[in-house]
Amino acid sequence: MGAPEEESFALPISSTSEAKFNTVVGSIEAIIMDPEFQNFMDKYYQEFEDTEENKLTYTPIFNEYLSLVEKYIEEQLLERIPEFNMATFTATLKHHKNEVADDIFNILVTFTDFLAFKEMFLDYRAEKEGQGLDLSGDLVVTSLCKTPSTPAIQNNLWH
Repeated sequence: MGAPEEESFALPISSTSEAKFNTVVGSIEAIIMDPEFQNFMDKYYQEFEDTEENKLTYTPIFNEYLSLVEKYIEEQLLERIPEFNMATFTATLKHHKNEVADDIFNILVTFTDFLAFKEMFLDYRAEKEGQGLDLSGDLVVTSLCKTPSTPAIQNNLWH
């Protein structure tokens, strides 16, 4: 009998690029939790209102966001990952869109999409003001146990 075949645990060639991508995404998650990033959000979130019309004050905030936050994230990534390249990462991001947590992807989209930027601030404001999404009105409780008779309150409705 011949020698048993060895299992190959070799990783595909693309695993190196995927590992780099995952490292960048993990770093971005850490960066957006940093107090510096949160300070920017805290500074301006009350300016934003959930209306279709955009205030003129949004434009300078968006421009500051682009110059400060994007630059901040890129600097932080370069400190953590010296070979980081934003253009390369952005191109890779398009191919891995479904693999990135929604909050991270949404922040990255805000660099190019003003409406996504505004929505980020509206969500942040709702969270800060305790107006998060309330699904309690949509919940229905159904008993998994069968009861031998109809509840008394339901009987009263028919009489």
